Formats: sequence, structure tokens, C-alpha cells
Amino acid sequence: MDLSDEKELIKRAQKNSEVFAKLYDKYYSQIFGYILKRAVDFEIAQDITSETFFKALKNLWKFRWKNISISSWLYRIANNEIANYFRKNKKYSISLDRLKEKGAEPIALHNPETEVLEAQEELKKHQDFLKIQEKIAKLPIKYQEVITLRFFEKKKIKEISEILGKKEGTVKSLLSRGLEKLRNLIE
Repeated sequence: MDLSDEKELIKRAQKNSEVFAKLYDKYYSQIFGYILKRAVDFEIAQDITSETFFKALKNLWKFRWKNISISSWLYRIANNEIANYFRKNKKYSISLDRLKEKGAEPIALHNPETEVLEAQEELKKHQDFLKIQEKIAKLPIKYQEVITLRFFEKKKIKEISEILGKKEGTVKSLLSRGLEKLRNLIE
């Protein structure tokens, strides 16, 4: 869907909330993936994603077209919802056992040795991700946002600028400082 199609779809959705389902279908997995990377818990990510789309639907009448995909607006809402969640739940913790149960199941292969090696590799990826996520979570929110959008969501500086409502120079500065702080935490 190009920007002109999206603009028309948004106009229709502003008049008829049932049309919003098309926007929801298009952007749900993208927004959910971003929130999951920030929250590292499937159920919490589902809750925050639901709240994000509920607020988007409720406030769609306020949305003003600026020749930019609505995804930037959805990411901004998601960022606010993530911040609200963590502000309310300061004693949030991650269960490594729970993550292992959900994501580190071996792929069914004919060779048991290969299956074990792949399961170990998958578990290592999850553990590495958790270690990095744990370090990122220790950074101030402003750094978490830019690092996650840049490296996990593969957003360009300009897109991050639009999502966060900050100047591109500010985003570059936050990214640079955030990565430096992250390096210091890792070392």
C-alpha cells in the first residue's frame, strides 16, 4: 500500500471505525514486534499492543496527514504505552525459564545431534538477547527508544525523528550517547 492509498484508508477509517481493521492488520505485527523487543514478555507485549491500537482507534480523529506513514504515529503511541507500563510497574522482572519454555524448543530434524546443537544455539541467542536487553533496560528511556528503533526495528534516523518527535540531530546525539552508555554497561 502506497502513501496515497494509506491516506485514503485513514480518511475512511476516521469516518467508519470498522475500516480501521485494515490498518490494524497491516501494522499489528510490526508494532507488536517492537513492543515485544522492549518488554521481552509475550503477555505484556500483547497487553501493551492492544492498548496501543485501542488508543490509536480512539484518537484516530485527531490524526493529521503529513505525507508520512501512520506507522510513525503508531510507534509513538507504542512508545508512550511502554513508558506508562514501566512507570506503573517498576519492579518488572524477566523469567529466563519462561522464555526458554516459549522460544527455545528444538526444530524437529532427523539427526538428534543436529537438533541438540540447534537447540543450544537458539538458547544462546535468547540468552544473549536477554543480556543485551537487560543492559538496555538499565538505560534511561530516551536511549532505550532510539537504540531499539534503530537496531531492532531497523528504522532510519529520519523515521526515528518522526516517531519520537525529535530533530534528527537530537536522535543522532541520543543514539551516540546511548550506545556509549550501553558499551560501558556491557564492559
